[in-house]
Amino acid sequence: MAEIVYEIEMLNKGLYKIFAGVYNDFKAKAISEYKFELDPLEYNEFIDAIEKGYMTCIVLKENDIPTAFLVYTTSISESIELNIIHCLGTEDEITKIKLLIEKFLALTETERMSKVVSYPMIGHQSVFTADIAKFGFKFVGLAVLRFIMGNASSERILENMKLSDIPDGYKIVGYQDEYRNEAIRIIHESFADTQDALYDTRFKSIEGTTDVINKVVDDVYGEFLPDVTSVLLYKDAPVGFAFANITGGKIANIPLVAIERTHRGKGFSEHLLNRSIKTIVDWTKIGKRTFTEVNVTTETNNYKALKLYRRIGFKEDFCYPQAYLVQKK
Repeated sequence: MAEIVYEIEMLNKGLYKIFAGVYNDFKAKAISEYKFELDPLEYNEFIDAIEKGYMTCIVLKENDIPTAFLVYTTSISESIELNIIHCLGTEDEITKIKLLIEKFLALTETERMSKVVSYPMIGHQSVFTADIAKFGFKFVGLAVLRFIMGNASSERILENMKLSDIPDGYKIVGYQDEYRNEAIRIIHESFADTQDALYDTRFKSIEGTTDVINKVVDDVYGEFLPDVTSVLLYKDAPVGFAFANITGGKIANIPLVAIERTHRGKGFSEHLLNRSIKTIVDWTKIGKRTFTEVNVTTETNNYKALKLYRRIGFKEDFCYPQAYLVQKK
């Protein structure tokens, strides 16, 4: 039997032709095995993104044939985002993962002095958890919940949901851009000390949170839905938000929910989410926009949030480890 020789190199023009096989194997499994909501880029689009510097791809060759790869980005946020690790088959998979991670850490050594590495280990990637933990990665458990359009049980739960009375001085409205600065302040204050800030350190500063909100509102993270986004006003000043956008196709998402600290404990999160989800359901029913689902993500140990989403009609779909590597000392 021939000896197996592994080599690591960056994806380059000399590999484009023979790399297509392993990339297309990943593309075929992206939804079924990696829980992607949409099909990933076509191969020529992926190569274009690599050449423009939007992503970096590390390739593992097995006896000169690409059989695994790792893709990461450094330009979208303040984190180094490890997007995907994929192997062709599972034979000697852990060895390949370790070689790719070692190269990735070597390439990002300087950037890791000031940036956290963020790696959502969705789908099959969760089996790598114990092995990448040996490189210093820590983990937060995340749950993905979905509200499926047309699901009679979910829509009945939403329709029959009992909400507390809204006290005098408060009202809930749609988003207007004049609320942006207050949204930045409230999201920062609400998320700065949460587990989210462990793997997205932007939440720890006003400047970083500004980047998050701007990318949500300015359609960088999908199409923003201002009319679906719910805002809690107190004496006409914003004190709470439930943002909504379209992450792709017909899938709506609630990426951020926050209430100013002095206005918590009064059931306002339920009011905000109820309004946003009902708007999406109503739009779908009348044909104004067509959505297949709404999804949310929260920590697996955030029992209060999980209970809240279930009360609105969301069902838990799957959980995954969100890995992160703190800045290199």
